[in-house]
Amino acid sequence: MNTIAIVQGRMGSTRFPGKILKKINDKFVLDYVIDRLRFSNELDNIVLATTTEKKDDILEEYSSKKDIDYFRGSEEDVLSRYYHAAKKYNADIIVRITSDCPLIDSDIVDEAIRQHNLSNSDYTANTIKRTFPRGLDVEVFNFNALELDYKNATEKYQREHVTPYIIENPERFRLKNVEAKGNLYRPDIRITIDTIEDFQLIKKIIQNFHDIRFKSEEIIDFLDKNPDLLKINKFIKQKSVRSN
Repeated sequence: MNTIAIVQGRMGSTRFPGKILKKINDKFVLDYVIDRLRFSNELDNIVLATTTEKKDDILEEYSSKKDIDYFRGSEEDVLSRYYHAAKKYNADIIVRITSDCPLIDSDIVDEAIRQHNLSNSDYTANTIKRTFPRGLDVEVFNFNALELDYKNATEKYQREHVTPYIIENPERFRLKNVEAKGNLYRPDIRITIDTIEDFQLIKKIIQNFHDIRFKSEEIIDFLDKNPDLLKINKFIKQKSVRSN
């Protein structure tokens, strides 16, 4: 089974344009996403899926320099972008990652993939019921499920946000939710980048660690010991669904 992480990203974010190429230390936000995914034991490939817009030419250049595969597709129809990227790279299983989550944890990604395979699900995620911190989001789905989604989703929000059609039709798809255990059960924590305040918090977290392989448990421990940090983005309201 060819398991591919497709990382969606573009430069035209509405609330914080260009966020994925902002630097923390000597690395781009997108570098952290890609490099932390590379620690996965379950992924066969990582593909950056961006748009055909001129402003995203820089992400094609980034992919070449980073030595990762890329795909360019529709800016608004992100479902189409995923479908054609998955088809191009012969994915059997797709792992959806958004480029605004630089603290993505390869252990959590791998566990979601393993649970997906063991349960024989069509769609597995840790977001159907949120128990993990926001920013550690992982969705895993079969190509057949993606194809049905692509052919049947008709609403604009379903095309823009990739997986709503699957989640809204449990009679057509076998769904599985992965729940956090122990101190990872922290849905109150927000560690994704949608605004400058989010970026400021992420920057402080990353600068606390000397190696990029730090784990989610360490992040939570650091934030629990420094509770004032969570005030930085406390009042940021998350959009209802993610789009990059």
